Amino acid sequence: MSQAVEQELDRFARAHVDKFEVRRGELADAALATLGELGVTRTSLREIARKTEFSHGVLHYYFRDKDELITYCVRRYKEHCVTRYDEIVAEATSADQLAALFADALVGTLLEDTSMHRLWYDMRSQAMFVSGLGATVTDLDRQLEAMVWHVVSRYVELRGARCAVASPTAYAVFDGLFENSLVRHLSGDTGAAERLRGDAAWLIATLARD
Repeated sequence: MSQAVEQELDRFARAHVDKFEVRRGELADAALATLGELGVTRTSLREIARKTEFSHGVLHYYFRDKDELITYCVRRYKEHCVTRYDEIVAEATSADQLAALFADALVGTLLEDTSMHRLWYDMRSQAMFVSGLGATVTDLDRQLEAMVWHVVSRYVELRGARCAVASPTAYAVFDGLFENSLVRHLSGDTGAAERLRGDAAWLIATLARD
């Protein structure tokens, strides 16, 4: 087989993979509303098909089962989320600016991506019982921890201080604050978002030790 033919076949294979991934992304986006509404245990591929324009057969072609679809959806969002906070760190020129940008971003995602976050916390809880979810949850938790640490470590650097806790603890306290704010927001607490803004700015300052 000539090199030109091999290159053409390789190009065709890459195009096929790209189209497959694009289609999976479209299906995942369409499924998010149902997943966020019903949660992990109450959702099936058949239920998603019933509430979207896609047939059960099409969903099953692109995703082996519900767990694969859920992990794809959450990973797709969370990996995008990580880059958003990288941009904040790059933009900030002072500790106070970084704290404000970080708090704003947390509030923004709480209000705009509520269903996605609800699905994530549901998935993380279910991973203790569903073995197929464990590896993805562990990997995403590590990425989110690194994301939070990137912000916190840059904040203390800009302040000329040091962090009072290690990376796992910094992640745990911010994750706990965000989850609590999400629960309150979902219960109809109209002040949850603004309290999150203030508490996040206070918390990151508290973690800095001069």
